[in-house]
Amino acid sequence: MASDDPTPERRENLERRDTPERRGITVRRAPKYVPFLILGGLVGIAVAAVIAYALPASASYDPGTVFGFFMVLCGAGGVILGAIAALLLDRLSVKRAEHAVVEAVPETEESLPGAEQPTPEAEQRPAPGHPQQQQGDNGNGPGHRS
Repeated sequence: MASDDPTPERRENLERRDTPERRGITVRRAPKYVPFLILGGLVGIAVAAVIAYALPASASYDPGTVFGFFMVLCGAGGVILGAIAALLLDRLSVKRAEHAVVEAVPETEESLPGAEQPTPEAEQRPAPGHPQQQQGDNGNGPGHRS
């Protein structure tokens, strides 16, 4: 004979189903590193152009050669400085992080707000822009292939 009183294991499983799972999360805004690296490289290239073309030139070196040399050096330096700036902003975002508690909500068709059941008519209609729904083409005209 089975008892109506659930065992402790069953009671624990029932409680788990009834109470949603809660977890603590950390929310923060972290910088994207690639834009900082690209911006640093572009600033380095701009600095190299100023060094090569705005400053007085030497007669023994072509300004294009000077620009190429300084572009490599200043571009690499700009990328490194961009990475350092991104790391510093990332450390600041860790300090400003906020903690929150979230709980899982089971998703079902009935529980979703605004969820509508598709009608048979909507399932049979082709999507807008579908080749069969072009203006003046009902599928039976001379352009229809079978």
